[in-house]
Parts: sequence; structure tokens; C-alpha cells
Amino acid sequence: MFTPAELLEIKTLLTRENKIVILTHYNPDGDAVGSSLGLKHYLKEKGIHAEVIVPNDFPKFLKWMPEAKKTIVAEYKRKVAFDFINEADVIFCLDFNSPSRIGILGEWLSKAKGKKILIDHHQQPELFDFVYSDTIIPATCQMVYHFIEAMGDEKLVNKDIAECLYTGIMTDTGGFRFRSTSATTHRIIANLIEKGADPSIITSNTWDTNTVSRLYLLALILGRIEVVNDGKVAVLYLTREELKKYGFQKGDTEGFVNYGLSIVGVSMSAFFMEDLYDDFIKISFRSKGDVDVNQFSRKFFNGGGHINAAGGKSYESLKDTIETFKTRAREEWL
Repeated sequence: MFTPAELLEIKTLLTRENKIVILTHYNPDGDAVGSSLGLKHYLKEKGIHAEVIVPNDFPKFLKWMPEAKKTIVAEYKRKVAFDFINEADVIFCLDFNSPSRIGILGEWLSKAKGKKILIDHHQQPELFDFVYSDTIIPATCQMVYHFIEAMGDEKLVNKDIAECLYTGIMTDTGGFRFRSTSATTHRIIANLIEKGADPSIITSNTWDTNTVSRLYLLALILGRIEVVNDGKVAVLYLTREELKKYGFQKGDTEGFVNYGLSIVGVSMSAFFMEDLYDDFIKISFRSKGDVDVNQFSRKFFNGGGHINAAGGKSYESLKDTIETFKTRAREEWL
């Protein structure tokens, strides 16, 4: 958490007069959107206006959250986003550890004059004016809740805040399954429910939203899932042509990598997908126990994340990327 002195300074910055912006990472997920909107609603309860800006659009299944549709998407409103960041007095940086993780916003953030406040749970954060970094906490939404507590404002948590923070914690813990989910996490979830978050409605709005294209793609990859390295590694993939054929929409492949990890004996799952527009392969890694996919991705696939959940990128062909992965995984620890 921020030091007491830092919290006092942050309190002086959070005024109605100051212009405040909240940024999160490229391809925003539930934790990114939930933490950003949760913080926005908290500031709103204090009478402070803040603008949430994301580099690119996020999945429809996250747009049910309160005021999600008021988010400024930089890929659609580039000048508006630039002006807000350039003129901001305070810039909250949520769920990313480096300007390189926020696409076109990164350069603007680096040059912005506003005070930069980082709240994030990824490893190896870069320098910001204020840094609250904790890699043990499973979701940035939980960290935002702790921040609200530290500010002495837990009483301000209302239904809008609770719904947003619950969503981010739920999605980033895989439905409270990942080992980073702690007793503290569950106590916060209980508090959020008491504040108005309805688990059944949030779960339905977020996860019971399958499109036909998503189910076709899921059936396709499950029909050819490959288990290698003595049954310890699962490999899933989709080609660009397959995405086009089945009418891929943003968010359709969310969670696909977890199906590989659900196989008995598998300790690492990797999902490879050709980008729909650019010439690279997007990779998602998940693991169990001490299999560190964060370091693995950093070392071999231009990525990173957490010990048991990370992402990466490759500029080889899909076939070559998968073969490189199999070789590297076998050499590293399996």
C-alpha cells in the first residue's frame, strides 16, 4: 500500500478542481475495466469527476457494468483521449506495470505533466510518481478496494462500486479458483455482496453471454486439443481464417486457454491465435503450482504477467511458434 505520507499527498490531489484520468491496459479484461470503473464511481461518491480511457475497445460482456459505455476508447476517439491525458492533473494507471502495455496511450502518458499513480499486481513495475504494487494480490480490483479502505472511505462503497470490483476479482481469479485467491479476497467479496453486488446477476451478465461464433470456435479447438510433454502440456490454437469463417468478435476466445489446464495431469496450457489483422501470433499461458509462465513468456515470447497466468507474442508463423513453444517448454522444466 502507499505510505501514510503518500496517502496524504494523494488526498490533496483528489479535488473537484483537478482533472483526473484513469487509464488501463491494451485489450482490457474484466479486472482492467472493473478496477477503472470501480475507482471512477468511488471518486464520483467523493464529488470528483474522472474520465476512464482505454487504448482499444473491450468485449461486450463487460459493457453491462455501470457507466461502462461512457468509457473513452482511444482507437475511436484519438484526439479526445490525447487531450484528456495531456491536460490531466492526476493520472491513475490501473492493471498495467509499464507504458508499453497501453498501446498508443503509452507515449502520451510518458509525456504527460500530471501526477501518475500506479495500482497494479503485475511483476516488475516501472517508475511512477506513486506506486502501489503487490504481486500476491490476485486482482487490481482488490487493490482498489484496499486503496479505498486506506483512504478511510470504505463507507462510500455503493452498489455501482461493488458490482465493478466484484466483476474484476471474479474474472481475474478464474471464478475464485486460482491459488492467489486468499481469505482476504473472500472477505472483500462478502463485503461487496453486502454493498449490493449480486453474484448471480454478475456471473450471468459476464459469463453467460456466449455468441454462436464463440461456441463454434470453442468446439473447433476442443476437437483438436493436443497434449504433449508426457501429458503435462496442452496446446490449443486458432488460425486467422477460422476466426473469419466463424465471425470472430472481441472477447470470443476469452478463457479458452483454461480448458487445456482442466485436463488431468496438465500443469501448463498454451493457446495460440493468429491476429485477425496484423502479422503476429497472440499467446495465452496458464499453469498450476510452481510452473512459472511469467518468466517463461518474458524469456521466449516477448510477454509476461503472473506466475500462473501470462501472455506473449510471436512473429513466427503459427506452426513454427507452436513448435518453438513445445521445444522451449520441454527444455525449461517439463
